[in-house]
Amino acid sequence: MINILKEIIQYRELLYSLSLKDLKIRYKQTFLGLAWAVFSPVSMMLIFTFIFNRMARIPTGAIPYSIFVYCGLVPWTFFSASLTGAVVILVNNSNLVTKVYFPREVFPLSVIISKFVDFAVASLVLAGMMIFYGIPFRATMFLVPFILLIQLMLMIGLSFFLAMGNLFYRDVKYIFEVVILLWMFATSVIYPINTSSTMLYNILMLNPMTPIINAYRDLILNGVLPEPGPLLFAAIISLLVFAAGTLSFHRAEYLFAENI
Repeated sequence: MINILKEIIQYRELLYSLSLKDLKIRYKQTFLGLAWAVFSPVSMMLIFTFIFNRMARIPTGAIPYSIFVYCGLVPWTFFSASLTGAVVILVNNSNLVTKVYFPREVFPLSVIISKFVDFAVASLVLAGMMIFYGIPFRATMFLVPFILLIQLMLMIGLSFFLAMGNLFYRDVKYIFEVVILLWMFATSVIYPINTSSTMLYNILMLNPMTPIINAYRDLILNGVLPEPGPLLFAAIISLLVFAAGTLSFHRAEYLFAENI
């Protein structure tokens, strides 16, 4: 793992270039530019607010539903967009994979870095919504980077598995498109987890993204520490996925060129 990390650091300029290239391709010749980064979470927030708050009346306590759901959509959009981009990244860059040597890990990582820019821009909107709704900025927000680190470990590990899997079996892309949609509804992105039954609560907590999303809300909106048990479980799963994905990806690199 240390050698893999050293090699990635050695090629950090290439990682930066690929990330910048992805950003330029997405926002080149657009009128709004980076403002499009908030289009997906904001539009989804408006739709879910209308459907689930106006019609279904989902209770979210003292927190308005719109900011409740947006706080979940920001990290979820970062998660889903990064994995969606990572699935096809090796296939889309087959000319580089087959010709020049460098650690192939930079491809999925470049996707995550470029999507992180979108995540940061969307987070500014969340800060504005907090000011609008009068939600104070609390000291617990300083712990958000630790939750982000757990999420990043999970994302990196999964992105390696998905990129590698789609290179060997192209139907992984189509399966993932269905899985990621179902995954969102199996995560407490648009509803509070405390509205579920005990059995459903325990099942949803097996999904590591549920404690992660809940932790963001607890630290940012509620000003309390997240439940340690579920978050520790999510951290362990994320670490295992990160280690397994990184090692599997690295060991399979020599097979990439002949499977393009």
